Amino acid sequence: MSKTPVFTGKELIKSLIKLEFSVVRIKGSHHFMRHKDGRFTTVPVHAKETVGTGLLNKILKDCEITIKDLK
Repeated sequence: MSKTPVFTGKELIKSLIKLEFSVVRIKGSHHFMRHKDGRFTTVPVHAKETVGTGLLNKILKDCEITIKDLK
């Protein structure tokens, strides 16, 4: 059984920026990110809280990337 890595919202945003996503807008604690080819997702950034595995999987599905791509 493989273990899903743990990311905070800020770490996840940094990883997505390296994959050519950019922050389009911010509403409250939610950062809306878009890739130049049209892929789009929302990442919550809460102080020192990690993104849950279910939400992380949803973000990965929206971005059409794998966990290996984030590392």
